[in-house]
Amino acid sequence: MISTRDTILTTLRQRGSMDINELAEAVGIGALSVRHHLSKLQSLGMVSAAEVRAGVGRPKQVYSLTPEAIEKFPTRYLKFTDRLLDEMKASVPAKVIEKMFSAMAKEIAVNNAGKFKGKSLDKKMGALVEMLGEEGFMAKWNKVGSAYELTEYNCPYMVIGRRHPEICTIDQSLISNVLEMHVEKSSCQLNGDQCCVFTISNPKTTKTKKG
Repeated sequence: MISTRDTILTTLRQRGSMDINELAEAVGIGALSVRHHLSKLQSLGMVSAAEVRAGVGRPKQVYSLTPEAIEKFPTRYLKFTDRLLDEMKASVPAKVIEKMFSAMAKEIAVNNAGKFKGKSLDKKMGALVEMLGEEGFMAKWNKVGSAYELTEYNCPYMVIGRRHPEICTIDQSLISNVLEMHVEKSSCQLNGDQCCVFTISNPKTTKTKKG
């Protein structure tokens, strides 16, 4: 059975922004009940409110879905991404695809560079965990001797990664780029492990040519 709140969400998805009276008429319940459900949906981060002026008089408050609520509706992102990667792998050399994933990681690192600038390594690790969380990874870090260990408990690429394991290089490359450290992966969820574990050690060194 579809709940009243689900009906409100579906109505907002179909019609866009609506005020309480419009919702009450569309859903078939009283305005007071609609207000109660909207209050709960706002607290859950599913609905946002905004004031809109329509001619003279006081502005009215209209409600619309948040991006988080929209994501709850059926999507085909995974199927589309899977098909896209299949087509790419059929027509583009593997090394080119590898470079594309590497470039994606570098772009994320560049966009977040300000979060790491001038910070101690411990604070950089904290910023890294926060950044990974924004990307869909659930991570934490701890120090092991002179090295650092980063553990990811969630992988947003898990489903796609089963068919396209190349995508699994993104987070490792991202960690290496933002910290400018050597990163090794010792366990991976795609291999059946409970979590992904990375060891972060000595800074990356660059080879210099002898004159």
